[in-house]
Amino acid sequence: MRKKLVMIGNGMAGVSFVEQLLKLNPHRYDISIIGAEPHPNYNRIMLSSVLAGDASMKDIILNDWDWYRDNDIALHTGQQATAVDTGAQTVTTDQGLTLAYDELVFATGSLPFMLPIPGADKEGVIAFRDIKDCETMIDTAKTYRKAVVIGGGLLGIEAARGLVNLGMEVSVVHIFGYLMERQLDTTASRLLQVELERQGMKFLLEKQSDFIMGEERVTGLAFKDGTHVEADLIVMAVGIKPNVQLAKSAGVEVNRGIVVGDYLQGSIANIHAVGECAEHRGVVYGLVAPLYEQGAVLAKKLAGVESDGYQGSVLSTKLKVSGVNVFSAGRFADEPGTKALRVQDDLDGIYKKVVFENGKVVGAVLFGDTSDSSRLFSVIRSGKDVTGSEKEVLFGPSGGGGGGKPVSTADLVTAMSGDEIVCGCNGVTKDTLVEAITEKGCVSVGELKACTKASGGCGGCKPLVEAILTTTLGADQVATVKEGICGCTTLSRDDVVNAIQQMHLTTTKEVMHVLEWNNPEGCSKCRPALNYYLGMAFPDEHEDELESRFVNERNHANIQKDGTFSVVPRIYGGVTTPEDLKKIATVAEKYQVPLVKITGGQRIDLLGVKKEDLPGMWKDLDMPSGYAYGKALRTVKTCVGNTFCRFGTQDAIQMGVDLEKKFERLNTPHKVKLAVSGCPRNCAEATIKDLGVVAIDGGWEIYVAGNGGTRVRAADLLTKVKTEAEVLAWTGAYLQYYRETANYMERTSEWSLRIGLDTIKAALEKPEDRDALNARIDKTLDLMKDPWQQIIENDDLRSAFDALTAPMSSEAAAADATLK
Repeated sequence: MRKKLVMIGNGMAGVSFVEQLLKLNPHRYDISIIGAEPHPNYNRIMLSSVLAGDASMKDIILNDWDWYRDNDIALHTGQQATAVDTGAQTVTTDQGLTLAYDELVFATGSLPFMLPIPGADKEGVIAFRDIKDCETMIDTAKTYRKAVVIGGGLLGIEAARGLVNLGMEVSVVHIFGYLMERQLDTTASRLLQVELERQGMKFLLEKQSDFIMGEERVTGLAFKDGTHVEADLIVMAVGIKPNVQLAKSAGVEVNRGIVVGDYLQGSIANIHAVGECAEHRGVVYGLVAPLYEQGAVLAKKLAGVESDGYQGSVLSTKLKVSGVNVFSAGRFADEPGTKALRVQDDLDGIYKKVVFENGKVVGAVLFGDTSDSSRLFSVIRSGKDVTGSEKEVLFGPSGGGGGGKPVSTADLVTAMSGDEIVCGCNGVTKDTLVEAITEKGCVSVGELKACTKASGGCGGCKPLVEAILTTTLGADQVATVKEGICGCTTLSRDDVVNAIQQMHLTTTKEVMHVLEWNNPEGCSKCRPALNYYLGMAFPDEHEDELESRFVNERNHANIQKDGTFSVVPRIYGGVTTPEDLKKIATVAEKYQVPLVKITGGQRIDLLGVKKEDLPGMWKDLDMPSGYAYGKALRTVKTCVGNTFCRFGTQDAIQMGVDLEKKFERLNTPHKVKLAVSGCPRNCAEATIKDLGVVAIDGGWEIYVAGNGGTRVRAADLLTKVKTEAEVLAWTGAYLQYYRETANYMERTSEWSLRIGLDTIKAALEKPEDRDALNARIDKTLDLMKDPWQQIIENDDLRSAFDALTAPMSSEAAAADATLK
């Protein structure tokens, strides 16, 4: 008969242990799991992605309901284990469920630490620990504006990033003088702070919280030094504490965590602990990789497989904090008896530090470029004496002198130990990947992801997974797998576009039918993409399909969180007139616009407009659409240039106006923002735009593929030209090449990284190629009409904006949900 195994906790560490146990001895136990949350096992590491809007709850599920059923696991969700009777060997829950066990595993994780200060129980004070906390923050951002995050560690910064993305004003309060002191040294921390401030976060360092202000709901946070900060929401991310109360009440030995030995056994027979609730050799681990290592040892123990036991872990952290790659491992702080080798490149935002002690590498910090992280971590774990070759550790065999070859990917993979964690999100080791390749026949990264879950979390390990695949199989045996544009088809973007052009397909229905779509109606991902590709291929034949447009583009205005819209009229180059300002003011008064705002792109935004008022407002404005809602040219930001500025070398205003008038209304794969700076001082921030033009003495520099959003990217220099006409010609050719080769919903920054700047330069190098691209973009531009004017003049189109409009179809609702 099978033994009964009960696990309290349904988190990442515990379920990883169960997965390992099922692989080693799938029929030894009847397994029951008690989970306090109403969800199956999900990836807590990706909660910040949910908060930021980059993922949904469905996207972060690690083991769905079917997995539990298929493995005969009884999952009891939404229940709290309240008592453990170690004599009778039973567990009881708050819903009256009693489970008998032969082996009991505590995987209760940790609880968020809440500062015991006055007011901590007020409405609007929460932690950031589970999906419910994410939902609370998202709901709060719909009504309130000011958020304070207490805690400048990793969790606090990720919470702050998500709140910024939700449109809140965010201040991060930290008791220490620099951020992420457990993962970064002061230099890396300062670099990170500068980057985060550019993204909109504010920091209040060396501040000690005193009490929370407000009556029933929080209104602010007061500090010990007598100052305060206003707040509608306070998120405490000041640390975690092991969840051990249940074990303690059952008589299990507890210190800071549940005390366990090398085989994760507790002080009472048949009781074990794994994860953040466990304390091994006086250490409680809060990072996921050590917890997976613990789970692997416990799985072998309970499966009857011999092992050396758990010996503790060398801590490492590799992650992307708000779009910035950081890595740290081991003892990276400067301590007596240690020496450090540092490299700092402020131009490219890169910092590297390796710490040595007694000839061995004991720690490392990387910021901006983490490509060497796996190699450095292997050296740290090996304990190898590197005396005399310290510089090679950081620079490779050349030692920084350029005389040797860098360490190859194959050498790096070979040097990795089999039990080294490759995918920290899902606890996948190198051995697991090699086994999937050699024994299960995986020949692509996609198959490895399906088989092992490697790269299925944040995706940061994908290059290393690819390297292990290539090294194990050989490059010629790795399958090149095309990813379809969505789940409705296996065809890639290039397959679809080629078919449209070769078979002269002109409607989305025709494309889906001829190319045998799995879903004949398509989905919210492929329908807008097909509509764009058809319009790009045959601008004079394809009729734009509004039902395949996102809600903003159907209504030609940006929908707001309360269901109202914003209107941004076109103001070329950011230059307006007293007459147009009067129009805008008059319209704002007439339609009782609650908020008039100057945008970051030098435009005027009228926010809070009712849908039924949009056509009337457009008519009264008598100005063209600024396309602030569309996958199109948004704005061309300008500085004063030589018109007034004493530093200006060229007429930036006129250049910006010419660009905006030339390319307005142009449909593109994603939104496109331009800027023109009248001198290298770059007041218009041209070097973080999709295309930026910077005036220099005697000409212009054209920069491309920048991004000033969540993932900040400095633009690359495309070319230098002498005349304004050349600027327009190169811009037209560049935009058309982007239109013709980018995936739908792919920003220029991502597109450029995918295809390479050299490819773009080669495509635009010859004048005849630029002329051909400009001819095609001109053809499209000649067909474009102002949508506001079209709706004003067309009763059928205008009727869609009546107050009593028909409800959206399910497909349209899906598209809206995707956009949001």
